[in-house]
Amino acid sequence: MDSSNTIKEKSCGTIVYHKKNDGYEFLLLHYPEGHWDFPKGHVEKGETEIETALRELEEETDIKDGKVHENFREEMHYFFQNKENLISKNVVFFLVEASDQDVVISHEHENFLWLPYEEAHEKMTFKNAKEILKKAFKFLAR
Repeated sequence: MDSSNTIKEKSCGTIVYHKKNDGYEFLLLHYPEGHWDFPKGHVEKGETEIETALRELEEETDIKDGKVHENFREEMHYFFQNKENLISKNVVFFLVEASDQDVVISHEHENFLWLPYEEAHEKMTFKNAKEILKKAFKFLAR
C-alpha cells in the first residue's frame, strides 16, 4: 500500500437499542450500497465524539432523546478505497438507549430494522460491526 495517498478519517456512531419484553432490539440501517450497519458519520470541527454520534443519530434516524451509556466506547479501524485514495478510517461507537422505536430515516438510507440480537448479528454485513454489536450485547447483559 502506498501510504502517501492514504487519507485518515474519523467518524462516530451509535449502537441503538430499546428494551423489548425480555430482551433488546437493535437498530440497523440499510445503506444504498447494500450493507446493513449502524448510524454513523464524520466528526465536525469542535465536536466531541459523543456530540458527533448523537448528531449523526438524529440526522440519520430522527432519534433525539437517546441515552448514552457512559461506560461503553468501542473503536474499529478499517481501510477502503475511494476513486483516488486509500482511506484509513477510525470509527468510535457509543451505546445508546432509545425511548421508543420511532425512526425517520434520512435520504442517506433505504430502510431500517429493529431486530433482536441474534437476527441483528446475522443481518449485519461487516465482521467488525458484528463484533461491536456482540460487545454491546454483552455489556447490556451484565
